[in-house]
Amino acid sequence: MGADGFRLLEAVHAADAPGWLREIPAVVVLRTVWIKQYHRTVNDGGQEVAWREDKDLPPSRQRICSPYDTDARYATKRGCGWEGYQVHLTETCDDATETGLPHLVTNMATTDATVTDVERTEQIHTGLNRRNLLPHEHIVDAGYTSAELMVGARRDFGITLVGPLRIDNSPQARTGGGFDRTAFTIDRDNQRVTCPQGVQNTIWSTGSERGRESIVVGFPITSCQPCPARPRCTRSTRAGRQLMLRPRDIHDAVERARTEHTTDERKQRYAIRAGVEATIHQAVAVTGIRRSRYTGLPKTRLAHVFAATAINLIRLDAWWTGTPLDRPRTSHLARLDLGLAA
Repeated sequence: MGADGFRLLEAVHAADAPGWLREIPAVVVLRTVWIKQYHRTVNDGGQEVAWREDKDLPPSRQRICSPYDTDARYATKRGCGWEGYQVHLTETCDDATETGLPHLVTNMATTDATVTDVERTEQIHTGLNRRNLLPHEHIVDAGYTSAELMVGARRDFGITLVGPLRIDNSPQARTGGGFDRTAFTIDRDNQRVTCPQGVQNTIWSTGSERGRESIVVGFPITSCQPCPARPRCTRSTRAGRQLMLRPRDIHDAVERARTEHTTDERKQRYAIRAGVEATIHQAVAVTGIRRSRYTGLPKTRLAHVFAATAINLIRLDAWWTGTPLDRPRTSHLARLDLGLAA
């Protein structure tokens, strides 16, 4: 049946086939799915059709996972996989005892499931700015932060982006006692870097690392090879130690953010972000946001906007009527004690 399906598609896309037939949405989806998911082998015995192996499949972002919803994509996160979309939620988090105002959802951003959190941060700020809802401080989890975003948020929107940065994953940082970047003395004005053993670099050149501007610092192999501390510094046997440095403003932002995030004041301030988990629970339990009722990204995005509106109306009603949002809870042990007392 697979070969017949390919012959059907070949007939539809033949040169003498009517243009309107080739442009039928169902036919376009069918052709796209077959091309991305299957491959055909022609031999003396005829044609063979088989699934593509994992290494031959296109990236998940380009692969249709359902013929019923061509915008949905498959993704995994923390070992959990799903087909569909992601929603990114932003809410106010001012101290209600000081402002007397409820926490309201200010932005709902919907993407397909393969879009990473860090890709949405700037677009979320743009959306908030368009509606004059930019906060002075935006508290996010580690998925939404990067050094570039911290600098860009302050420069472009006047926002202080608060969140933990990813840890240094270099081999030297992962092993105890290794010489990571913090072990080197950096003099950017003179383009000099001194290693813990007192050796200075011989290379300082600008380059690009994963599309980001960076500075490559190299040390002479003649000094690194006989160095007694070499096992703590580099595993290379053919070259000296190399460092990848970020531009000064990015580097300073990283150091400042990592230092501030370890202070008690910042930890106490960051703890307020935990409140968004209650909002996510409310969105799931009250509006059923976990499962999309519609197909296609535009309709799903609109449904998420309606969900945010419903949450805000519930919270405003509770605020106007003085009704507590959270239900009083009694533990099983307390209920048993009350029952015995009765």
